Amino acid sequence: MAWSCAAVMGVAAPVAAMLLIALGPFALSLASGIGPILAIGLMGTGMIAAAADGRFAMGVFLALAVGVGLLILAQALGLPALPYLPAIALVVAVATISFAARGALFARSMPGKGWGMAVFVVAGEAAIVLTALAHPGALPDWLLALLPAQWASSAIQEAFTGTGPFAAWAALLALGGTAAATLLVARLLPRRWPYLIMFTTWLTLSAVVYYNA
Repeated sequence: MAWSCAAVMGVAAPVAAMLLIALGPFALSLASGIGPILAIGLMGTGMIAAAADGRFAMGVFLALAVGVGLLILAQALGLPALPYLPAIALVVAVATISFAARGALFARSMPGKGWGMAVFVVAGEAAIVLTALAHPGALPDWLLALLPAQWASSAIQEAFTGTGPFAAWAALLALGGTAAATLLVARLLPRRWPYLIMFTTWLTLSAVVYYNA
């Protein structure tokens, strides 16, 4: 069940979204939606796979493979040539590490059940990110600033504009900082006090994203 969820949320859903945008009668272009779609693919694969397998490296490996596959599919469906490949590669790598770190933490804190929490988190964040894509301005900025999926979405989208990854430096910093804090907590379990570090890091970096959006 865990691997089926990872396949559906991390692969099938992003592929279906790409096909609908590229081939369907929608005003939204693939270039304007690639950030959210790719972010959901990385999150769905990396977080659920790491939580199901229990290994951080497995989540990173599978998410990177899916990310490359989604980019190739997007190119085949008419996405313009990647303007700055190193920027995109950097953002994808940092986002993948961040998502896989959360999955690994779920696996260690909830043995045998961590993947269920990962599915719940992925579904919730994906719903909000897709709502923000379909209805810009419908959700408050403070809510979007709290979500790692939205950080990844905005950073990937900025990388695709050709301005480079540091145009979204706050989102990139937030992804990297929360990844480090999450891995620290996973390493120090079962001690509970490190969770304070993780949540403090998350809220602080969310504020940085909010005030630098």
